Amino acid sequence: MGKGFFHVPPAVNEPVKSYAPGTPEREEVLQTYHKMYKKQVEVPLYIGSKKVKTKNTQDIFPPHDHQHKVGFFHNADKKHIEKAIDEAVNAREKWAALPWEQRAAIFLKAAELIAGPYRQKMNAATMIGQSKNIFQAEIDSACEIIDFLRFNVEYMTQIFDEQPESTEKEWNRVEYRPLEGFVYAITPFNFTAIAGNLPASAALMGNTVVWKPSDSQVYSAQVIMEVFQEAGVPDGVINMVMGDPVMITDTVLASPDFSGIHFTGSTEVFKGIWSKIGKNINTYKTYPRIVGETGGKDFIVAHPSANSKQVSTALARGAFEFQGQKCSAASRAYIPKSMWAKVRKDLEKDLKSFKMGSPENMDNFITAVIHEGSFNKLKKYIDKAKKDKDAEVIIGGTCDKSKGWFVEPTVILTTNPKYTTMETELFGPVLTVYVYEDKKYEETLKLVDETSIYALTGSIFSTDRYAATKATEMLQNCAGNFYINDKCTGAVVGKQPFGGARASGTNDKAGSKLNLLRWVSPRLIKETFVPPTDYRYPFLGEN
Repeated sequence: MGKGFFHVPPAVNEPVKSYAPGTPEREEVLQTYHKMYKKQVEVPLYIGSKKVKTKNTQDIFPPHDHQHKVGFFHNADKKHIEKAIDEAVNAREKWAALPWEQRAAIFLKAAELIAGPYRQKMNAATMIGQSKNIFQAEIDSACEIIDFLRFNVEYMTQIFDEQPESTEKEWNRVEYRPLEGFVYAITPFNFTAIAGNLPASAALMGNTVVWKPSDSQVYSAQVIMEVFQEAGVPDGVINMVMGDPVMITDTVLASPDFSGIHFTGSTEVFKGIWSKIGKNINTYKTYPRIVGETGGKDFIVAHPSANSKQVSTALARGAFEFQGQKCSAASRAYIPKSMWAKVRKDLEKDLKSFKMGSPENMDNFITAVIHEGSFNKLKKYIDKAKKDKDAEVIIGGTCDKSKGWFVEPTVILTTNPKYTTMETELFGPVLTVYVYEDKKYEETLKLVDETSIYALTGSIFSTDRYAATKATEMLQNCAGNFYINDKCTGAVVGKQPFGGARASGTNDKAGSKLNLLRWVSPRLIKETFVPPTDYRYPFLGEN
């Protein structure tokens, strides 16, 4: 077989289509949406070469119309998970031995399939199953997953290119081996791109994967598997399973071949998994890699010098896009007293202009939250704020589940900087505002740092460079992604690697070399050209 030092196509970010009235992409996605909405999809388990169907099924309903069934998926029993593990283990040797450029070609093809023939199917599936408006679907299930696939290939080659120093006497080289075993990927409902990237990034580096998508994202997960199969991912490399999450996780973590977990989800679930891995540590052939991105209680701080309209726009977008169901969503804000009246007026004007309903109607900026459990949790906190003396619902606050899980974008004003909705992750369209005295800016920054257990994203608005610098310094530990004069959401692959610390995760930065390095085990090879033939070192010579 011929050899060469191969250069991959340069990674570029996929352009975001506008979907403005009259554009061809708008008509295409609506046609695809209507076609898919009228049909019912059946999602099997993907185990090795088999599409497995069981007697245990679960129906799929759009969050914005919870009486309209769009399909169902099959849940696994323990035996199916054990089979998925076996298939992953059996596929590893051949997949790991495949030349890296062949693996790269598969995932680059997957990116182009999504950019082209699958684009609107991916978008429509995300709109239907996760209730995203078309813009939120486009930046997620089209552009971001394409970016992950393209940039991961480029980052892989950069990793391979990092080599130690050699001399004329010895050649030192590092090879990057896949982990010895299989990787377990657990993905969330809120980003189709994350659902595709977590198993794909580990697989690109030569690992095989058992993937459990969220029950609330299976509709678009099915499309991801279709893309992977058409792109040429071999049987057993990525096995998709659904079912009882505790059973699946316990079965996976009991395997001696478990070598790592790639996780995005809740903090408590991640801590529980970490604890189980620790208890099982003597079972494993190798120390497992533990990579997780979890919760957030993300903030926007306005300095008195800030432009108030920029602040209110950042709040409107950062807190309420995709109904606040982003790990990075702005859910607490600190506004100076001198600016609050103007920010409140503009924010209220923006929120009153929001239209809410099905993503099929592209006039709607807001759609439904993901399921009844989320709806009930959000309603509970909103109702509590209406009664508490140190809080007030000043905008929104209406919840209606008659057709879908609709929660009106809500703003809570509190006089208590440690009020429950300033500290608790709600994962919905609820923003809590604390108004501070202008002269207490640095005291407020200290409050921001101390208030939350999380450290994912945050932003500062200021036209005073000294004030912005002070915030950058004082808030260095409470946001893995920190923004100056921008909202705290919208990280782009290749530009803003994403992740946080504290209770927000291991900060391994999805969409960067840092993340891919977690899925390889380097081996150093030293080759000496002319080995010595005498054990004696010079210091042993005769005087």
